[in-house]
Amino acid sequence: MSIFSTLGQLLRDLAQQGGSVVETLVERVRTAFSGDRETRRRVAFSVAMIALSAKMARADGVVTPAEISAFRRIFLIPPDELQNVFRLYSIAQQDTAGFEIYASRMRALCEEPPADGEEGCALLVDVLDGLFHIAGADGVVHERELDFLAAVAERFGLTAAQFERIRARHVDGGEAGAFAVLGVDPNASHEEMRRRYLHLVRENHPDRLAARGVPAEFMAIATERMKAINAAWAMVGRVAVS
Repeated sequence: MSIFSTLGQLLRDLAQQGGSVVETLVERVRTAFSGDRETRRRVAFSVAMIALSAKMARADGVVTPAEISAFRRIFLIPPDELQNVFRLYSIAQQDTAGFEIYASRMRALCEEPPADGEEGCALLVDVLDGLFHIAGADGVVHERELDFLAAVAERFGLTAAQFERIRARHVDGGEAGAFAVLGVDPNASHEEMRRRYLHLVRENHPDRLAARGVPAEFMAIATERMKAINAAWAMVGRVAVS
């Protein structure tokens, strides 16, 4: 069964059970895939991206064609499954529960231990990266969107340094931003910076992303992430040896 068909089943369960949308949705994801960690994490990623994208659009007040296009690039949705995805999007937009509750509950579904040298849950970093990608699709991450993303990051339990690294990948910050992308101190040695760069390359390899539940569609964003990392290293590496 595809992820989108699975979403359709979750939505039917919501209609039958009633009650709080977010509580019912999270509980269904938790219990329906308790014996299948990989599928559970793929569904959790998809639900988080769709629901929080809807909440971000509501917070910003404007949904641009570029943002819709970016959303569609993340999820290459079969035509016969479109209604499931956009039904969940609509439900999340209309739900009276705030995005804080969605973000907190999605965090609870994340059981992936942090990778070496990283804090928190790697899958939540992927979700926030995807939200930044959508927010910046029209050429700029607006102030209200940035406030929303910072609040989501806080609910996810991400550190200020993690948020700054993600923000720097999407908002050009020059040389200072390049150091932030790599997560290195400007005073670090060239070898330390190089080790950090190689660590990020390994962590963002498609096989590593797939292993933590990121759908294949997200690999387009992963490619953009690697472009930012490589560009940062090209700048930082040159500075470090000058």
